[in-house]
Amino acid sequence: MSKKESTLTNMIVSLALIAVLAAAALAGVYLLTKDSIDNVQAQKKQSALNAVLPGFDGSIVPVPTTVPGDKDPVTVNVAVTKDNTLFGAAVETYTNKAFGGTFTLMVGFDVNGNILGTEVIKASETPGLGDKINKNKSNFAEQFVNMNPSASNFDLKVKKDGGEVDAITAATISSRAYCDAVNRAAMAFQGVKEIALPKVLPNLKIESNNAPVEIEAEEKGADNE
Repeated sequence: MSKKESTLTNMIVSLALIAVLAAAALAGVYLLTKDSIDNVQAQKKQSALNAVLPGFDGSIVPVPTTVPGDKDPVTVNVAVTKDNTLFGAAVETYTNKAFGGTFTLMVGFDVNGNILGTEVIKASETPGLGDKINKNKSNFAEQFVNMNPSASNFDLKVKKDGGEVDAITAATISSRAYCDAVNRAAMAFQGVKEIALPKVLPNLKIESNNAPVEIEAEEKGADNE
């Protein structure tokens, strides 16, 4: 009997030791790769920021803010030219309404709130359907350029919901989520522009030309779902 108990004890000790060593190994791998993963993500964000602010040459001032009704903040990267004039902003935004749960975007705006471009930072939408939010999968994102979500006569929603956006075929949820993220970015930029910038950058020049927004009239796809 004592021999069986001794064997059982040895097995338990051995299993516990294996579990500890496995945990230590996993922790070591995480520590070794964490910096590399963080660097890749930082490079992706910087690349997205550059892409959505075409022609910009100046400095970036990150301003974190939270849109009313949200719990999680977004970052409004205020773009300031060399002569201290507001160029626009690149907003790191998100949505919690995606088919894959969440995804993050970078949305560029000019000083008037017109969209200069959008880039996916991180997403896990369905391959062949929702992943068409990526520019290398479809031209879905192109239609957002020159749209102005803050304009009083414009509603940035998919057409099925009464808006102006052509949804991705069979991926209305992902399309709606994309609109949600872009709208969040627009609200964040508008709020920072009106409230935070006078405090953060009191000497900043804001020259708005109030040019009309040109929206592509061409149909880019059929309604879906």
